[in-house]
Amino acid sequence: MPDTTSSTVEFISIAKEFRHEYVVEKSRFITTVYPCSTEEDAQSFIARINKEFWDARHNCTAFALGPKQEQQRSSDNGEPSGTAGKPMLEVLKKRQVLQM
Repeated sequence: MPDTTSSTVEFISIAKEFRHEYVVEKSRFITTVYPCSTEEDAQSFIARINKEFWDARHNCTAFALGPKQEQQRSSDNGEPSGTAGKPMLEVLKKRQVLQM
């Protein structure tokens, strides 16, 4: 009989912090992704980014944690509601990128 007691969950994540920057007209967009396993890890990372980019107009965030993305959060941070954090979260969900 097959062993049904163990289950393997496969997902995409990242191994280490990664940052990408691009400029459109006079707007500078900086994306930083970071591996997190708990909401506390994610909130600590967000606090670090907010401190590093304290002068940014908006520090929008999104994260999906857990093998089935049980913990999800996003923030538009002053952008019009639903225009930044939510789309970022949707990309993570559709690509099944977890633990970041």
